[in-house]
Amino acid sequence: MKFKYQAKTKDGEMQVGFVEATNRDMAVSILTTHGLFVMSVVEESEPGLLDRVSQFFARAKQKDLVIFARQLATLLEARLPLGDALKILRQQTENVTLREAIYQISQDIDAGLSFSQALARQGHTFPDYYTEMVRAAEVTGNMNEVAVFLADYTEKEGDLASKVSSALIYPAIVLLLFVAVAFVLLAFVFPSLGDVFAQNGVTLPWYTQVLLDTGNFLQKWWPAVLVAGVVLSVLGINYAETDEGIALIDEAKIRVPIAKKVFIPVVLARFGNSAALLVHGGIPIAQSLEILSHMLGNTLYRDITHQIADDVRQGSLLSESIAKYPGYFPPLVSQMLAVGETTGKIEEMFGRVATIYTRESDEVTNNLVDLIQPIMMIGMGLMVGLLFASVLIPIYNLTANIH
Repeated sequence: MKFKYQAKTKDGEMQVGFVEATNRDMAVSILTTHGLFVMSVVEESEPGLLDRVSQFFARAKQKDLVIFARQLATLLEARLPLGDALKILRQQTENVTLREAIYQISQDIDAGLSFSQALARQGHTFPDYYTEMVRAAEVTGNMNEVAVFLADYTEKEGDLASKVSSALIYPAIVLLLFVAVAFVLLAFVFPSLGDVFAQNGVTLPWYTQVLLDTGNFLQKWWPAVLVAGVVLSVLGINYAETDEGIALIDEAKIRVPIAKKVFIPVVLARFGNSAALLVHGGIPIAQSLEILSHMLGNTLYRDITHQIADDVRQGSLLSESIAKYPGYFPPLVSQMLAVGETTGKIEEMFGRVATIYTRESDEVTNNLVDLIQPIMMIGMGLMVGLLFASVLIPIYNLTANIH
């Protein structure tokens, strides 16, 4: 259960935040052990739509996480204790959500939790791969390298998302305007034209008739259509956040041809980079795979990676286990890892896998981004042409009958 609390620190500073506990008494006990004077503890209910919207805009952005990881790496390289480093980072962080999460992490560490355990308690702010990589760093002692890796990785993910969103902004605005104009024409203009065509006995093309029927329906039921659209959108968003919805979306990412070409190289680049870092840190292959399974961002890959880790524990070669899943890991991956196993350079092979698929993912993404705008513009041009043809051809026939 999640509880929202108000408390004061030993210095008299007001603190507001959330704590997870089995009941209210346990929540108070946890806060007290952190040295807080508890003023109120209230069970947090499921967030409504407005709460979700506010949380969306208040969330920590990828840029904030990149800065956090880079500054953490710098402070740790200066041999500053982790607790002191987090306190400094909290003072320098402008994002309210991230600053609160850093404070909670600092308090949890002071209470005896490990860094990874404290991060796991802030899963709404830090992605799973942050927690898993930090857990691996705690085993290997290479926290500095992991912090730099997290910063580089998060920055790359942010650049990719920014590139795609930038390419979609203009077409999305044009598409929304087109939908609005088309809705007005269909609901309020086309029905009047239909009466004129009917009175003059104009023969209508089938596509014009379809649009007129749609317009007549919208004219009578447009409020219900708008409400139904909003309700379906909310239900769709809620379903996408469930385990079943997440699994369905993850499966679509590797089944739909276009999505597959973009997503699989990204996953394999992530797989190679993370595996190379983990193996470099001295973590056994099976344990590295378990950590990797939480970093690949896909439930299907997570389950498959778990199975590969089990096979490796039972004595199978990594390359042989990966070769069982050619739909997820192309033959090139298993072949390169087989070479690494033979030569004893498995870490280097992971790095080469990462290099190959990073280059491929960059090429595919760049090509897709370059094609998004012209494809959408051509599609909207065809829709506009159909819309105007549905009106102009009957009007031309009408004027021809008059003459």
